[in-house]
Amino acid sequence: MLGHIESAHGKGTCQVNGNSTRRVRIEADGEGVVAHVGLHALGAFADRLALGDALSAAVPPAGERLPVHDRGKVLCHTMLMLAGGGECCADVEALRAEERLFGPVASDTTTWRVFRHQLTPEVVDGLRAAVAPVRNRVWARSSVTNTAEPVVLDIDATLVEVHSENKDDTAPTYKGGFGFGPMFCFADVTGEALAARLRPGNAAANNAADHLVVLDDAIAQLPAAVAAGHRDGDPAESVRRAVMVRADSAGCTAGFVAGCRARNIGFAVVARANKQVTAAISRTYTETNDDRWAPAIRQNGELRPGAQVAELTDLVDPPAGWPDGVRLIVRREPLHPGAQHSLFPSTNFRYWGHWTDQAGDPVNLDVSMRAHAHVENHIRRLKDSGLCRFPFTDRDANQAWLAVVCFAADLVRWFQLLCLTGHLARSEPKALRWRLWHAPARVVRHARDEIVRILEGWPDADAIIRAHQRIAALT
Repeated sequence: MLGHIESAHGKGTCQVNGNSTRRVRIEADGEGVVAHVGLHALGAFADRLALGDALSAAVPPAGERLPVHDRGKVLCHTMLMLAGGGECCADVEALRAEERLFGPVASDTTTWRVFRHQLTPEVVDGLRAAVAPVRNRVWARSSVTNTAEPVVLDIDATLVEVHSENKDDTAPTYKGGFGFGPMFCFADVTGEALAARLRPGNAAANNAADHLVVLDDAIAQLPAAVAAGHRDGDPAESVRRAVMVRADSAGCTAGFVAGCRARNIGFAVVARANKQVTAAISRTYTETNDDRWAPAIRQNGELRPGAQVAELTDLVDPPAGWPDGVRLIVRREPLHPGAQHSLFPSTNFRYWGHWTDQAGDPVNLDVSMRAHAHVENHIRRLKDSGLCRFPFTDRDANQAWLAVVCFAADLVRWFQLLCLTGHLARSEPKALRWRLWHAPARVVRHARDEIVRILEGWPDADAIIRAHQRIAALT
C-alpha cells in the first residue's frame, strides 16, 4: 500500500512502499518448472562416478523379484535429499515431484522400508566397501589428495540429542541431555567422514577399542596405495605413504597409541593433566635456559602475540605402557576470561599440550596439532545435513542412516573438490542450498532433448553450468 509522509521541513510528500512481494495469483497446476537444478547436478555427478551402481551391488534383493526402485538409486536419492536439507524419509517426497529431473523416485514408505529391513549391519559394511573404490577415483583426480604428503586423520565424537526414549541404544549424556554419542574419523585435507560408529550417549570417551575401530574403518576407505602398511600387524617396510592420526584427550590412552604403532600410524593426542606434567612445567620457571620457550605461530604462519611453545620431553617420563619415541609439546598463551582446562595452574598463562611420535620442530608440531580443531567444522557440516535426527527406533536402521549421512556429506565434498571453484568450493551446506541446490529453472523440450533453462539472473547459474561441463569431462 502506498502512503504519503511529510518531509522533515513540512513541505511536500514522499511515497513509500514497504511491500516485499508483488501481488500475484497462486495456482497449483504449474508444468515444466523445477526447483532443484543444483541437486540434479549433484546427482549427475554421482551417476558419473557410478556411485548408485556400486551401492546397488552391495544390497542383496529382498525377494525373488527385483524391486521396482533400484536400491542404489534409492540411496542416492536419499543422499540428494540430505544434501538439500532433508532430515527424514518423508522429505524425499520433494524430489518425487520433479520426475523430469530425477526420474522415478521411491516413496518415503519405500525409503523407510529399505533402511528398516534391508540395511543390516552386514549390508552397511558392504556399502562402505562399495564406496571405497569410488573415493579412490575421486582422490586420484583431486590435486589436494593426489600428492605424496602424509595423510592426516582426525578422530572425535559428538553428542546428538534425541527427544524420545523409544530409540535403541540411547542414553543420558554427561551434559545432562539424552541421545547418541557417535564417533567419527575424518580426512583433514578434504573433510570427508571416512568412518562413523553409532554409540549411546553415555559411551566412554576414552574407549581405546572404539578409537581403533573407527581408525580401521577409515583406513579401509583410503586408496590402496595410502592404506598399504597401515593395517594391524602390517610390516613397517610395506608402508607406501605416511598416515598420522590426531585425537583429543580421549585418545590419550596406552591402548590407542599402541594400536597406532601396530598399524605404523603416527599419532598426536591431547595431553591430560597429571602430577608429572605439572612438575615439568613448574621446572621451566626455575630454568636459566631462556631458549626452551619459542614464539608460537598461527595456522597462516604469523606470530601469535604472547603465545609460546616448548618441548618438555626431557623433563617427563612417557606414560606407562606407551611405545618409545613419544614427545611432549606444550603451548602457553596469556590467560583470558573463560579460558578452558589448563595443564598447569597459573594466573598468567593457560597451558595446553600434546603427546606425539612425530619428528619436527615443536612450534610446527603445535601448529599441526591445533589444526585438529578442523574436526569441529566437519561435525558441524554433518549436523547441518541430517546427523541431528535419527528417524528410526531400531539401532541398526539408525546406524545405516548415520552411514548414508556420511556418504551424502562426502558426495558434496567430492563435488566441491572436482566441480566447483572459489568460495563455492569451501561453502557450508546452508550456502550451497541457497545458491546451488535449490536453483529454479524451466524444463523445455527441443529436438527430442530435455533442456533445463535456469532462471534468468540467478547469481550462480554459471557455476552450475561449469559444474556440468566438469562432470562431462570426468573419465
